[in-house]
Amino acid sequence: MATATLANVTATCLKPMKATSNGSWQGDNPLDYAVPLAIVQICLVIVVTRLLAFLLRPLRQPRVIAEIIGGILLGPSALGRSQRFLDAVFPKQSLTVLDTLANIGLIFFLFLVGLELDLRSIRRTGKRALIIAAAGISLPFVMGIGTSVALRHTVAKGVPGGPFLVFMGVALSITAFPVLARILAELKLLTTDIGRMAMSAAAVNDIAAWILLALAIAISGSGSLLVSLWVLLAGIGFVAFVAICVRPVLDWMARRSPSGEPVKETFICATLATVLAAGFVTDTIGIHALFGAFIIGIFVPKDGPFAGVLIEKIEDIISGLFLPLYFVSSGLKTNVATISGGQSWALLVLVIATACIGKIGGTILASILAKVPMREAVTLGFLMNTKGLVELIVLNIGKDRKVLNDETFAIMVLMALFTTFITTPIVMAIYKPARRTPSYKHRTILRDTESELRVLACFHGSRNIPTLINLIESARGIRRRGLTVYAMHLMELSERSSAINMAHKARRNGLPFWNRKQSADHDSADQLVVAFQTFQQLSNVSLRPMTAISDLQTIHTDILSSAEQKRAALILLPFHKMQQFDGSLDSIGHGYHLVNQRVLRSAPCSVAVLVDRGLGGAAQVVASEVCYTVAVLFFGGRDDREALALGARMAEHPGIQLVVVRFIPQAIGAMLDGNRDSVSIRMDANEIAADEAYIAEFRQKVMANNSTIKLEQTAVGLKSDVVAAIKAVGRCNLFLVGQSAPTVALTDKNDCPELGPVGNYLASSEFSATSSSVLVIKQYDPAANPVVPADDGAEIYDDPDTPRTPFVK
Repeated sequence: MATATLANVTATCLKPMKATSNGSWQGDNPLDYAVPLAIVQICLVIVVTRLLAFLLRPLRQPRVIAEIIGGILLGPSALGRSQRFLDAVFPKQSLTVLDTLANIGLIFFLFLVGLELDLRSIRRTGKRALIIAAAGISLPFVMGIGTSVALRHTVAKGVPGGPFLVFMGVALSITAFPVLARILAELKLLTTDIGRMAMSAAAVNDIAAWILLALAIAISGSGSLLVSLWVLLAGIGFVAFVAICVRPVLDWMARRSPSGEPVKETFICATLATVLAAGFVTDTIGIHALFGAFIIGIFVPKDGPFAGVLIEKIEDIISGLFLPLYFVSSGLKTNVATISGGQSWALLVLVIATACIGKIGGTILASILAKVPMREAVTLGFLMNTKGLVELIVLNIGKDRKVLNDETFAIMVLMALFTTFITTPIVMAIYKPARRTPSYKHRTILRDTESELRVLACFHGSRNIPTLINLIESARGIRRRGLTVYAMHLMELSERSSAINMAHKARRNGLPFWNRKQSADHDSADQLVVAFQTFQQLSNVSLRPMTAISDLQTIHTDILSSAEQKRAALILLPFHKMQQFDGSLDSIGHGYHLVNQRVLRSAPCSVAVLVDRGLGGAAQVVASEVCYTVAVLFFGGRDDREALALGARMAEHPGIQLVVVRFIPQAIGAMLDGNRDSVSIRMDANEIAADEAYIAEFRQKVMANNSTIKLEQTAVGLKSDVVAAIKAVGRCNLFLVGQSAPTVALTDKNDCPELGPVGNYLASSEFSATSSSVLVIKQYDPAANPVVPADDGAEIYDDPDTPRTPFVK
């Protein structure tokens, strides 16, 4: 009998996996060994989650939704229903390694979450956000306790009462701070009034949720109240120790990492080791290793580049590789099949209803008491109902501690998935702010009066700054305050914590994302600030840096709305190709190409695309040393007249020599001979008359007062004539051309139609041997893009530089 029992025990024991195999040629199956199996698991998880994220992208869902669904699909609810699949890819003996990797990634992710939370901003949180956070925690917590009673009498019989009540209350009252930030950024609400209030309330909610979770873990141990009390006291002592002893060390390392200098590798290594050590201490105390990492992240100084470098070092590998493993680890524990029968599904509906009513209802009531308008209050309610990774952490800890059984765990996971999934579409449906379109007259460079010219100049990075400043210097004219430039930094919104953090700091309505007191806190922005401030002090240009952080599919709406609010007459866009060392132009991404096309299609003012070949060199040129030759290629039409108007403004600068080359077509009879190289010019009689009138005005008002301007007229009949005339211009620093020049394509390859026939040639490889930059201009056409007036009763911004905050104090 004893022998049989021993045999059964031996049979049920799983043989530990060796780390590496000897190779398939030696007869080993790599999937029977820990390292190759872990590689396969990581690759499979990444492929499945990224594919789901791509499929859910049209629904504007955060990536956490795809990762939760991917984990469920790989678990026993879908693919895991095949025992053969589980035994091959996720055998039981490999789960320890998988859980270890997942939890290591989770530890550092919670460290990143702590880095995002600034205690100073939480202390400055307004009363309204505190009221909303308190109501958003207390009401769902109480309702969660009530729901736990129903679950304990049905599907959760036998679980410990006290811990189960607390875990249910925490699970229903949580707001996922990182997921909420991503949703707000995706919907372009992060820097609005409602977005700031939601983020402030969520930050307070996040801190309270971790405190409640620590309480739940403490009382879910041995069941002894004395032991639970010791766990709590030890946790409080750990936080005090970090604040008193560890924080000064972190402050010292931050002070020794000044802006503009690389952070020492020793500091990075010491901080990451401190995160792991803190995790070990809190796990030893009994409140999970995650808390130690989270506390260290909170106490890392947010000033200077230190925190930013830490995020940069670890966020990609943690968020991209290790964190998805946690969702799979959770998905392997989730079996939707355990929810069977009418009672179980009714309990699922009850849990979802309780979570929504408690969180949404509590937030709405608190918002109304705080005198927030009803529509904003409802929107806040759904935003605060966002769940995500933090919810899964609570549920997994509860399951590991035997507080939640399989069925209850599956019900709660589906509740978290449902409440997060509905957030984006519902907020998009109910929160539609009235469009505020400022009414202004001057939307083009060419105008009757010599009024101020407003330009929205966009750039991708610091490499664009010298050319941008040199171009602004060339176009500033001689009039007092004749030019106001809003320099907008275009940043792609990603899943990175740093991108979300940067977007959270960006100010609404296109105002600068920096100020003099805080510019030193943001090393990446500081270089731009210094360059712009220096130029502004040395010139008569009013220059204001801005930022736009958004998905490339929607960032054009930020550009268009900012142009309207700032009453811009010109939007300056960087070309999607950048010059390389050999002189060629390489694309930085098709997404940026599409951004330019969308702006050109819907712009509320004139648009110019800058093909940068280093105007003035790699550094800013002092005004007294500016010596450029600018050539305007004039074929005719409204776009060419706009280009000539900008050229006339540039000619006011004493260091600019303007050359105007007017192309006059020969008799079109040559085209009828069947020569495909003939220049085709078909223009409306009104356009021809407008060209002649403007050329005459240009001669009379501009050339008469500036003897350095040259106007050359060139007769052309073939494409080769046009190309020869352009090359005959000689050494030229900048070409100004209209987009819709009335001529045939000058190159066989037309991969950039938004540049027009002439601009496409100047940006092509046939012309890349020169160092001439190109500015392709499209004049605003009110017939093609009419201005939509503001809705009746909607507020209109009278001052384009001062935002209005309707309900935030």
